[in-house]
Amino acid sequence: MNLNLVITEDGSHTISIPELGEHYHSVHGAINESRHIFIEAGLKYVLAGKNTINILEIGFGTGLNALLTFQEISKTKVSCEYHTVEAFPLIKEIYMKLNYSKILNISNELFLSLHDSLWNKKISISPDFIFQKIYDSVLKISLPKNYFDLIFFDAFAPDVQPEMWTKEVFSSIYNSMKTGAVLVTYSTKGDVKRTLKDTGFLIKKLPGPKGKREILRATK
Repeated sequence: MNLNLVITEDGSHTISIPELGEHYHSVHGAINESRHIFIEAGLKYVLAGKNTINILEIGFGTGLNALLTFQEISKTKVSCEYHTVEAFPLIKEIYMKLNYSKILNISNELFLSLHDSLWNKKISISPDFIFQKIYDSVLKISLPKNYFDLIFFDAFAPDVQPEMWTKEVFSSIYNSMKTGAVLVTYSTKGDVKRTLKDTGFLIKKLPGPKGKREILRATK
């Protein structure tokens, strides 16, 4: 499958997959999109009053969400465990060219350490940021019960990966979340909203980033 680097409107990279007609991030601004959905609507919303936070990301992809989370956590006194699931990791030839660290003014060595870290092993990126990549599909893994405070659901679109947006998947994730925990995602498709509601989530539509009218925040 061909992967092509694309410069988005905010100057940051996304990756296009021509065969699927899909991009890893919005062409209207990769960093702006990820920050809007996962940091502003997710992380900052959940952080209030917490000393520790456990995050699960579905779809490590470019590593942008993890990098933005590390940057935000570094501004706080919160300790973070960040677990991210990825079944189809990028090859080094691609991820080493991504320009996020330059735009965010953060160490490129740190960014590459996220990609280069061993799979299925917790590592300490900093004293307050523990990181683990899980080389598997969320369709197969067994998640801990009542553990996560925040879910970044960043799979490819329902039309491209319908198997990722099922009640079975969302039920597994729901059971892994603490009461009051939050899931954020970019998709507001009717089927997605219905499936989240059927699983037990309370959903709320929020204004989206440039190029997207709305996003979803779902609470257990």
